[in-house]
Amino acid sequence: MADITAALVKELRERTGSGMMECKKALLETSGDIEAAVELMRKAGQAKADKKASRVAAEGLIVIRQAGGAAAMVEVNCETDFVTKNDDFRAFADTVTEVALGQEWADLEALLAATMANGQSVEQNRRDCIAKIGENINVRRFTRLATVSGVLGCYLHGARIGVLVELEGGDGELAKDIAMHVAASRPLCVSADQVPAELLVKEKEIFSAQAATSGKPANIIEKMVEGRVRKYLEEVTLLGQPFVKDPDQSVDKLLKARKARVIRFERFELGEGIEKKSDNFAAEVMAQVRGD
Repeated sequence: MADITAALVKELRERTGSGMMECKKALLETSGDIEAAVELMRKAGQAKADKKASRVAAEGLIVIRQAGGAAAMVEVNCETDFVTKNDDFRAFADTVTEVALGQEWADLEALLAATMANGQSVEQNRRDCIAKIGENINVRRFTRLATVSGVLGCYLHGARIGVLVELEGGDGELAKDIAMHVAASRPLCVSADQVPAELLVKEKEIFSAQAATSGKPANIIEKMVEGRVRKYLEEVTLLGQPFVKDPDQSVDKLLKARKARVIRFERFELGEGIEKKSDNFAAEVMAQVRGD
């Protein structure tokens, strides 16, 4: 049997980030060959990642980075809020966001294939992180805004809601205020002309059905529907909403007063759209004990 020294175990721990007993076991299985042990542990980590891939990951972090004329926002998910405080998880999320900021990526697949500072892909680092932490981890989505002459604004509410905004005109303070407003008021889009036609048709049908129960003449019902549609558009569009810091004026009026225009915005809310699974807590603990 090979002599597995403490120094060898320490070196393997530093290279893989795994626990002492796991490192010692891998070295014993490979007769002290550290390169073979690294490969063995990576394969084991990949197997763990594949096994945990079906588990719901709806917690996590929204991370934003801005530099020069670009800003990036990434949502990285895990299974429990506890892991969001883990240094390895946070470091991974931060580094992925730096990679997202670095250049324009075609899609999430391209970002996952990108190389991180350690020479491995984002995807391989994700799998390694799963092996180390023991939870399913996903890079769910990202967005990147870049501008030559516009103004970018960012706002992060804790680590659960993030917003990027691009303005034409205005300044950084205004851009941040608009980003904060978007975080709080959740507009669907910038202006009424951007509301999807099928959504507007659906809302009109609902308003018409509601107004029809009033028993009023058709011409009055038509005006009632028009008024409700107008109100709906004010509620779901950024320009129509009352500005959160001064509800007496709309965002549209604020921007006009500052000679600015919102070109686009992106809003991420952690876990939105993910169907969360409600498990029996005792069963969940037992699953973790068994290493499922």
